[in-house]
Amino acid sequence: MIEALFNQPNYLAAKQSLDAVVLREGAIANNIANLETPGYKRIDLAPSFETELARACGSGDPQQIAALKPTLAVDTTALPSSLDGNTVHLESEMLQLNQVSVNHALETQLVSCLLSRLDMAITGKDA
Repeated sequence: MIEALFNQPNYLAAKQSLDAVVLREGAIANNIANLETPGYKRIDLAPSFETELARACGSGDPQQIAALKPTLAVDTTALPSSLDGNTVHLESEMLQLNQVSVNHALETQLVSCLLSRLDMAITGKDA
């Protein structure tokens, strides 16, 4: 029975989104760490993930949502700002890090609320 609770489309979608946000945070940190590495190409969450997640959520199929795995890819839209070929721009990375931090807080709150409902159903008490 408890497995059914963790296989609900809403929970799975929130979990997948949280996994993607965490992966993206790591990519941004990696980009910032390689800010001065010649020839480094900026990485980010694969653009197809958000489309695939939206499609899977639209289907309502828990297996389709659970099967998704966020991945990283080289950002082909990023252009080098110097002659060394590095495509990382610190200002852009910091802006995206702020946006990802807000998304992380939101996704964490969604998952926490879903788990709080489970706790309340089990214990009969509000957390």
